[in-house]
Amino acid sequence: MLARRARLAILAFFAVLGLTNGDWLVRIPALAHGLHLSDGMLGLALLAAPAGSVAVASLAGTLVDRVGSRAPTMLAGLATALLPILFGLAPNQAALMAAMFAFGVAAGALDVAMNAQAVQLERLTGRRLMTSFHACYSFGALASGLIGGAFAWANVAPAADFTAVAIPLGVLALIAGRFLLGRAGPMERVAPAGGSEERAWSGSQAARTAAVPRGIRLSPLVVLCVLALCSLLGEGAADGWSAIYMRDTLGTSAGFAAIGYAAFALTMASGRLIGDRLAGRFGPAALLRGGGLLAAAGMAMVLITGTPAGAIAGFAAYGAGLSCTFPQMLAVAGGLRPDRPGSALGLVAGTAYAGMLTGPVVIGGLASAVGLTAALGLPALLTLGIAAGARRAVPYGASVSVRPGR
Repeated sequence: MLARRARLAILAFFAVLGLTNGDWLVRIPALAHGLHLSDGMLGLALLAAPAGSVAVASLAGTLVDRVGSRAPTMLAGLATALLPILFGLAPNQAALMAAMFAFGVAAGALDVAMNAQAVQLERLTGRRLMTSFHACYSFGALASGLIGGAFAWANVAPAADFTAVAIPLGVLALIAGRFLLGRAGPMERVAPAGGSEERAWSGSQAARTAAVPRGIRLSPLVVLCVLALCSLLGEGAADGWSAIYMRDTLGTSAGFAAIGYAAFALTMASGRLIGDRLAGRFGPAALLRGGGLLAAAGMAMVLITGTPAGAIAGFAAYGAGLSCTFPQMLAVAGGLRPDRPGSALGLVAGTAYAGMLTGPVVIGGLASAVGLTAALGLPALLTLGIAAGARRAVPYGASVSVRPGR
């Protein structure tokens, strides 16, 4: 009963982050129009939120290790739900950037803390659950995108929209926080039958060394950070440039161009529904390798076919390939340092946020220099890097550390 309530509570916080993000992102045009922001001014303002997340990630991880993840999850979840109200009330660009930076800090802290809760629950239950939590985030973002779109269609002001969404989510955060897991010892978990999980866990320290060939002394955590950077930079490329590629390069209408991103987002969310089962059956290293290869093949299809139908299919494959990579990286990171999971999660998440922050800018710079088609070859190369580095990032034995979730 405790584990079931905790799982629902953690799912609620992932939903809070997804629902909040999806709502305000689709109202960006209204925010820009209300403050008379040019494209350049808007782009600068939008950098504030991921910058806040990058700034807080390591600090949040240290805080989680010192005080546990329950209180940070509750406080950051409440702040994340309520802060977008300030977006709609901002009188100028400076105020909007300050509000977005504060939101980025809250959202980054929530991301680290609730993922630490997820890692703790995996150890407690002996089941793989991480990817299902991220699926809740993805579907929450999709749902709130529709909600925000409905408010926009009805010409509801952003401030009223954000308030209508924020208050129920704030209440949800307060209620769900009561059922989060309290602070526990780093080794607390329920081992699967036969003791295989216990043997894998107790041997993980030696396995981390054995997993890396002699002569190469890269820490698995360092490799995870690099792969997380590749993963979220790749996501950012699809977020920011898929519709532009469809419209400007392939010559589709604006409405049809949105289908490319929709295909990516839907397969990203759907793939996370089965990620835990796949990780339990094949292991996280194989899942990362397969996901990286599928994503690379999908982006190659986008660029090689040169047709709208081929691009939509390619973006769908790209989303499916990336769907489970970042959640699995976080799950593995939490197990690499069972005595300090927050610090490991903060380091990996902070590096990944840097990829999210710089990804659209990097693709834009390359597109200006060599064209968008060639620039989108970078995400394909990065996802191949995820496949190549998967075994270096995942210690031997990690693939059997817990049972797959149902």
